[in-house]
Amino acid sequence: MMRTETRLSRRHFGTRLALTAAGVCNSRNWLLAAQEQRFKLRYLLASSMYGKLPVADILSEVRKTGAEWIDIWPQVHGNQREQMDEMGHERFAQLLEQHRVQLGCLTRYDLGPFGLESEMAVAKAFGCPLIVCGGRGPKGLSGAELKGAVKEFADSMQPHLEQAEESGVAIAIENHGNNLIDSPDSLKWMIELRSRSNLKVALAPYHLENLGVDEDGLSDLIRSLGNEIAVFYAWQHGMGCMKKLPKEQELLQMPGRGDFDFGPAMSALKEVAYNGFTEVFMHPVPRGIPILPTLEETTEEINLGRSYLERLPALQ
Repeated sequence: MMRTETRLSRRHFGTRLALTAAGVCNSRNWLLAAQEQRFKLRYLLASSMYGKLPVADILSEVRKTGAEWIDIWPQVHGNQREQMDEMGHERFAQLLEQHRVQLGCLTRYDLGPFGLESEMAVAKAFGCPLIVCGGRGPKGLSGAELKGAVKEFADSMQPHLEQAEESGVAIAIENHGNNLIDSPDSLKWMIELRSRSNLKVALAPYHLENLGVDEDGLSDLIRSLGNEIAVFYAWQHGMGCMKKLPKEQELLQMPGRGDFDFGPAMSALKEVAYNGFTEVFMHPVPRGIPILPTLEETTEEINLGRSYLERLPALQ
């Protein structure tokens, strides 16, 4: 019986090895490219966008806006948090299940950062991972004075963060105007000086614009904070939200309507592999009304803002 042996020349072997290596390399490159292309925003719907409409009706709209999570607001911006208590938490849980929605956030500016103990218990019961509120401390500071005040705030948050950690909750501080935590420096120092990693940032471009932060400044801040951002509000200044304006002017706060380019921000979020929430957002005047008269119109407007974001290069 004759046996045929196949021998590879060194040149042939080297060529095959090179092709194999190239194939592995190309596969890795393809995988990395595919991972980059898979970047998507996790949308969170603010109940306050619907004013004081019934929470049951709002829950029916959540998935229509591309979200799976609801952010529940209290008076004065909405009253869905009060509605939760009135109907009972068991009934609210049934509504969440009925509409295949999860409670993603409880926004409680009214309670402040040191008054959240009872709300932590609510968040824990619903498996809600986040509570948003404002900071506390002196205003109008800069430099060393600002850093010192932020450190004092971060230190004072320690026992509250310990309680939140036991409940599986993060506390996100919004850079609200006229607040200790309002500027890029204050946000970065808060994260640097915190005692627990569950102290996060709720990032609002609207208020940064008031401080003169432009699109590039916002994207630089996103790169600095990375996934210490728990909520990104897709919300621009437009013509403001403090006085009554014609509706078309009021809606300039929405992404895609005003002049603010969210492209650099989306690119920065993609670079840091952002995994927090994104909320298409604005404030109506007066507070407590839907951004547009009806449930359907409000949902349509939110989807217009989301469509603008989805068309940006970073999300293609």
